[in-house]
Amino acid sequence: MAGSLNKVLLIGRLGADPEIKQMVNGKNVARLSLATSQSWKDKSTGERKEKTEWHRVVIFNEGLVNIVQQYLKKGANIYIEGQLSTRKWKDEASGQDKYSTEIVLQGYNSSLTMLDSRGKGENSNLVNENKSSLPKENLNQDNSDLDDEIPF
Repeated sequence: MAGSLNKVLLIGRLGADPEIKQMVNGKNVARLSLATSQSWKDKSTGERKEKTEWHRVVIFNEGLVNIVQQYLKKGANIYIEGQLSTRKWKDEASGQDKYSTEIVLQGYNSSLTMLDSRGKGENSNLVNENKSSLPKENLNQDNSDLDDEIPF
């Protein structure tokens, strides 16, 4: 095997308001409970069925923690990209080792996009928010001549 890849892509809804905590180093961390669902029609009964999976998401990226703190609430529809991480901890009651698998968002290889609109046609997609900070002349520019500038 030439290499490996640890990448998780999920679209789902928050099952609770985000939990923001301060770490020992003074930085904030956000914890999310994300539900992903799939539905299908049972072939034998014709009945509609649904299965929901719950995912623990931990966000260390400071910019994303700020976005989560300001804009996300229970029920928000989001898209995330992160990595799977399993951590080991000791259960204080039983003294046994326990394991938790989480999706971790930290560094440059992670992202979070809000998929719900904030109202009146205003899209809260982070990519669109970043574009809105550009000067208006750049947003309205015709990009049809960009193909001529590609060096290959």
